Amino acid sequence: MGVFAEGHIETREGFVATIGFFDGVHRGHQYLISQLHDLAKSTSLGSMVITFAKHPRLVVQPQAQVSLLTSNEQKSALLQEQGIDKTVFLDFTPEMSMMTAYQFMLYLYEEWQVRVLLIGYDHRFGHNRSEGFEDYVRYGQEMGMKVVQAKEERISEEQGVSSSEVRQFIQEGEMDKASQCLGRYYDFTGKVVSGYHKGLKLGFPTANLELDIPNRLLPPVGVYVVWASLGEHTYKAMLNIGYRPTVSFDGKISLEVHLLHFNREIYGETMHVSVVHRLRNEVKFSSPEQLVEQLQRDAHAVEMCLK
Repeated sequence: MGVFAEGHIETREGFVATIGFFDGVHRGHQYLISQLHDLAKSTSLGSMVITFAKHPRLVVQPQAQVSLLTSNEQKSALLQEQGIDKTVFLDFTPEMSMMTAYQFMLYLYEEWQVRVLLIGYDHRFGHNRSEGFEDYVRYGQEMGMKVVQAKEERISEEQGVSSSEVRQFIQEGEMDKASQCLGRYYDFTGKVVSGYHKGLKLGFPTANLELDIPNRLLPPVGVYVVWASLGEHTYKAMLNIGYRPTVSFDGKISLEVHLLHFNREIYGETMHVSVVHRLRNEVKFSSPEQLVEQLQRDAHAVEMCLK
């Protein structure tokens, strides 16, 4: 059963742990982790987050399409920012998917010294997820593990926070609402690759991005206000997600970033993009001149948005 873990805190007594996929490490996850810290402090145990290197649905349903909010590297970094003593990435295998809840809890108890298990308010695990919180409590009592149910984080009385809600906001281009749920701007990383050089000829050179993970969730086609980071430097920028219908329609979706007040060769470099706001839909203009006029208006809008 392959795993990799980060952090070096080992305790004789064991750990307070919580488990989940934690895609996005959004405000709901952050609230869960704050409860984890409280439990760890009150019990003098280490804090541990147990997650998975691969989305469990892809193991149970190999043909499923799962769009991710974070790569494993990004998720690990975000969890470490929350001050976790140890983060464990389990290799979710078909064999693990067949474990009952009791078997899985016993594995956590024996293999990872989990002595207190904090369960998300709506989280279920074990084969077919047929058991519930009361079952987990009973199993824990049998093996010497305390099981605690977490409280839910809510942005308002009407709205909670979940990875599925964040995905829906992003898919609808509602980046402000996605940011509210995440507690930060939605962001992704890509490598700058050679493109078609059409933007350069128009006076708006763009960096064409190849995403860090192929199943990264993207906002819908359109133009966005973004922050773009190269190394330690961050720039105001605009992002176009689309098919470039005015200059060269080839049916392939592209990600092109124009950095404001920037003029340097960056092929092969890694760019980090934080999406702030959706400006407009992608439009096919009747001439390159009309496109340039619109790009100038877009650049001004970016300047105003990122004052």
